[in-house]
Amino acid sequence: MSVKFLPVFIIASIISFQSQAQSALDKVRQYRHMNETVLMDEYRQFLSIPNVSADSANIRKNAAFILQMMKQRGIPARLLDGPTPGTTPAVFGEIKVPGARKTIVFYAHYDGQPVNPKQWAEGLQPFNPVFITAPVEQGGKIITTYKSGDTIDPNWRLSGRGSADDKAGVMTILNAYDALVKTKTAPAVNLKFFFEGEEEVGSAHLGEIFAKHKDKLASDIWVIADGPRHVSGKRMVQFGVRGDVNMSLTVYGAKRPLHSGNYGNWAPNPAMRLVTLLASMKDDKDQVLIKGFYDDVVPLTASEKEALAKIPNVEASLKQELGIAEPDGNGTPFVELLMRPTLNINGIQSANVGAMAGNIIPTKAEAVLDLRLVRGNDADRQMGRVEDHIQAQGYHIIDHEPTDTERQQYPKLIKISHGHGYNAQRTPLDSPIAQEVIAAVQTTSPDPIVLSPSAGGSLPLYLFDTVLNVPVVSVPVVNYDNNQHAENENMKVQFLWEGIEIMAAIMQLK
Repeated sequence: MSVKFLPVFIIASIISFQSQAQSALDKVRQYRHMNETVLMDEYRQFLSIPNVSADSANIRKNAAFILQMMKQRGIPARLLDGPTPGTTPAVFGEIKVPGARKTIVFYAHYDGQPVNPKQWAEGLQPFNPVFITAPVEQGGKIITTYKSGDTIDPNWRLSGRGSADDKAGVMTILNAYDALVKTKTAPAVNLKFFFEGEEEVGSAHLGEIFAKHKDKLASDIWVIADGPRHVSGKRMVQFGVRGDVNMSLTVYGAKRPLHSGNYGNWAPNPAMRLVTLLASMKDDKDQVLIKGFYDDVVPLTASEKEALAKIPNVEASLKQELGIAEPDGNGTPFVELLMRPTLNINGIQSANVGAMAGNIIPTKAEAVLDLRLVRGNDADRQMGRVEDHIQAQGYHIIDHEPTDTERQQYPKLIKISHGHGYNAQRTPLDSPIAQEVIAAVQTTSPDPIVLSPSAGGSLPLYLFDTVLNVPVVSVPVVNYDNNQHAENENMKVQFLWEGIEIMAAIMQLK
């Protein structure tokens, strides 16, 4: 409906809301501008605490640091654990706002991916955050002269594991609330904060924590601060995520390494067998050939297709930036490919290469497959299809190191182990509360925000449907070129500041 046909009182209400939102945004922006170095000093301290998921001692130090951050901001906070002993705790806090009729839970995770410091650029260390002028892959240099209190260029990047994924979520959420309080701008909704410590290892106990503390977590919607904004830099709201599960494959050869001349053409080479097996799973256009792989995908709705069609096309710039002549997908648009299940090789290894390479036939070859799932896929069913395909190639599947008897009995042996996986999730675009989140985010930018039916990445958001029965949307705040999960991870300073504004706007949701 055109605005000119709306009743006068509704038009006045819209104008009043936009005016109030702009006033609150101006106050938040001014507060941040006056406190940039204080905010950044705290954030650098946070990033200096190692947060690899498997490092339980340091993970708990991160949880303690977040507790302290919350208490300093006047947020009553506590740890939430699950019934399984040793569960990594979530950090929870709650603010009740007088007169508020809605409750929003803000989520981010504080654990991070494993790191290999040797793979980071010279002068960069995973847990020693420093400013750089630009990503090192683009010639960025370390700012060696910066000291606390100096002016911070918004175009700088802050390097360090977790700087983007996902301590940025924790930082922007808590400082958005603090900015509202310090500028005497009351949130318009009840607020709950939930910071998870197991996301990077599949959120194995998140469902237990949800079930145990279901009453505490009751809300109208969850807002997830994770993942990158659109490649164009535009702000965005995502309405779903892919699911994810890993499969580890090991193909076996002889019991000991063999001379490639003395035994070549006779002793089976597990590396050759593994790459042949993997090659049988896809064609040269990246279409998965495994029977049934795409069969149960739930089609996009008309509104989801419409939103997809409006997402800016960035393929030309991505191809140039990443050095790709011809992408996979047989010409299908990038955004459409994100709505399909994937089969990816995360890593593959057998014996040695480079200076350590030897003329041998290796004893085994290993690979890790990453299966991204879309709505309709089931993790167990999808893994079963992969195993059926492997069996059809003549392999006998085991879940342990092969015995001598098994080696004699089966010509082609493969060990398969599964990681903890979860299914995809999607929230309807036309959900009323989701539309209110969109409106709130839109107040922070003059450009139309990007709406995506699903992110390409994964989070265990299906648990929000199955355990909490509540809608969930993702509002990313970090730069797309942040190197998350890899060496030289970085966060653009300007996006941190804008992230605070975005989260504050959602807290002012009407």
